[in-house]
Amino acid sequence: MQMSNIPFGTTDWSKVAPTRHPGETGEALWRTQNFDAIRVRLVEYSPHYLADHWCQKGHILFVLEGELVTELKDGRVFTLKPGQSYQVADNAEPHRSRTGPAGAKLFIVD
Repeated sequence: MQMSNIPFGTTDWSKVAPTRHPGETGEALWRTQNFDAIRVRLVEYSPHYLADHWCQKGHILFVLEGELVTELKDGRVFTLKPGQSYQVADNAEPHRSRTGPAGAKLFIVD
């Protein structure tokens, strides 16, 4: 990841308008900032969210609240709790996420 053309700045995430992204079940609310070629998001998954696709985009993801279950297309499953993260490169391993009854809040850079 090359970070360039990004002057120092701060973000009040409560003032970033959310966009809704429906899943197979539930929905995700994204608050997104783009800095040159880098996308930074605060994402809130509703309870019982299930992604409607296998994602091939690379991410660095950090769980702030709740519990996130990430399934890889090869069958491996990882459960992340607050304070845990994962990282995956573009086109490396298709993955999709789901949540349980509490949903989840994430900070994602890609």
